[in-house]
Amino acid sequence: MQAGLSAQRLFPFTFRPHLSPLPLPRFTFQTLRAIKPSKPYSNPNLGFRCESTMVSSPPPPIMVKDKIDLTEKERQIFDRLLEVVRHFNLRTQLRVAGGWVRDKLLGRECHDIDIALDDMKGEEFCDKVNEYCLYIGQEENKIGVIRSNPDQSKHLETARIRLFDMWIDFVNLRSESYCENSRIPTMQFGTAEEDAYRRDLTINSLFYNINKELIEDFTNRGISDLKGGRIVTPLPPKDTFLDDPLRVLRAIRFGARFEFVLDEELKKAAVCNEVKVAISKKISRERIGLEIDLMVSGNQPSKAMGCICELELFWIVFSLPHNFEPVVPEGYDRFCFGYMDAAWDLLQHIGCQSFNEDQKRLYLYGALFLPLRKFVYLNNKAKKVPLVNHIFGDSLKLKASDAKTVVSLHDASEKFLSLIPFLMTNKDIEKVEDGFTSTNLDVPMTSRCRIMTGLLLREIKGFWRVALLMSTLIYQKDYDQIEAFSNNCVELQKSEAVYRMVEKIIIESGLENVWVLKPLLDGNDIKDVLQLKNGGPLVKEWQNKLWEWQLAYPSGTRDECLDWMRSSHSKRVKLTES
Repeated sequence: MQAGLSAQRLFPFTFRPHLSPLPLPRFTFQTLRAIKPSKPYSNPNLGFRCESTMVSSPPPPIMVKDKIDLTEKERQIFDRLLEVVRHFNLRTQLRVAGGWVRDKLLGRECHDIDIALDDMKGEEFCDKVNEYCLYIGQEENKIGVIRSNPDQSKHLETARIRLFDMWIDFVNLRSESYCENSRIPTMQFGTAEEDAYRRDLTINSLFYNINKELIEDFTNRGISDLKGGRIVTPLPPKDTFLDDPLRVLRAIRFGARFEFVLDEELKKAAVCNEVKVAISKKISRERIGLEIDLMVSGNQPSKAMGCICELELFWIVFSLPHNFEPVVPEGYDRFCFGYMDAAWDLLQHIGCQSFNEDQKRLYLYGALFLPLRKFVYLNNKAKKVPLVNHIFGDSLKLKASDAKTVVSLHDASEKFLSLIPFLMTNKDIEKVEDGFTSTNLDVPMTSRCRIMTGLLLREIKGFWRVALLMSTLIYQKDYDQIEAFSNNCVELQKSEAVYRMVEKIIIESGLENVWVLKPLLDGNDIKDVLQLKNGGPLVKEWQNKLWEWQLAYPSGTRDECLDWMRSSHSKRVKLTES
């Protein structure tokens, strides 16, 4: 082990990858004009499958059950609710509404039970449930109430209570009337039929009557649209969307989830300016963010995002601040979708076993916003901040940590681009190092690359596979080639080969979990060698140097590391004094 190694400042790196993944000056506006749809609601010829089966192709036949089979726990819950009705001599009809009915008819399990009441509010009935629990000698349960907020299109008050280890929501059936020049309705108790027609979609308007153990289809379309794989609103779609504009995004999400076809009239209503303005002005960003997150986390995220692009809702959902640069060119929404579509295809191609749900979700967000990674905006302190931060924090109201991770993934993907050629071909590290701050350690070329790879993985930690996979989307590809990537088996195989080879090298180098590696020397050891009483920037600088030494010499001992530091520090002092 060599102790007398040169030790100039080694960290942090300044990266300028030899392959720029998204060179904005090379952007081709002719390509954008070619892919722009001629009509707002027509399927654009994008080349990367915005014309998904959700919005254009007839769906396959849907298997729908004739009756609902209850689980043991569902039977316990319903029996308890009926006991409450009988105990208090109530006339209340108990109906399970919406998604639970739909999913049970499709043969899917659902743990989201919403009970619709025909003659009282949810909180009142929950009080009755607790009163009955005390009567039979059981503890009462805490009741949660979500109040209505008509200004944000939250028209109903919802109460929830826990029964048999499941949360059950209760809400009253509703009927609505509108004052002149107002789209905010006056709420009142309604019949089950009136309530069904106020639902977002026909497939969500079905009821299961607990009292009678019957399925109720008051629109006379719910079951037929479910069997036909159609996304339709019970009332005229424009009226339905203006009542609650979030229903546009819900229609897209359910269409993608079940691979159902969006009704043509629904699509026309979704792209009209009045509805778009209502989405921007009337719906809280938290509700929008939740719907988008459910899409990205769902089983068909690419189909959902393709439909958002097709209906020209991308910049309404992912709203931009006023003070950002450079200007986003027309058609960039489709480039964003193209990268997400390619990312989704690649993820399906290689398999998802190496990624948890959060990693998959942020990988797709990272790919979606990859074309925006060079854009910045001025925050309220006049500081330049990545545009991605605004989208996550203000447009979607998602966690700040999500934005931070996506920005880190973009940076790490670029850094991987500079390492991949050496890792793949063992070419001269001096050429690959263009943009890296040289380590100046007197070590073999392979060790120098190991240092840079290890430091990159320490920076991105458990998301390194995500960043590596994202970098393969843009490795040796031109910016506007992404439309030729999706569903292209040859390109998918090339990207998978790059990913698998680099992943194998990292694992065989012992770097797979390098960020959990403990340092051989701590801060006190460094202060002893430097003869310092307190810490500070110099200690931090040496900590970074020592990490590089430790990465270069994975079998090195604590004593060898101390010898190297003493020798390097001594040389530095002599150079300073001379």
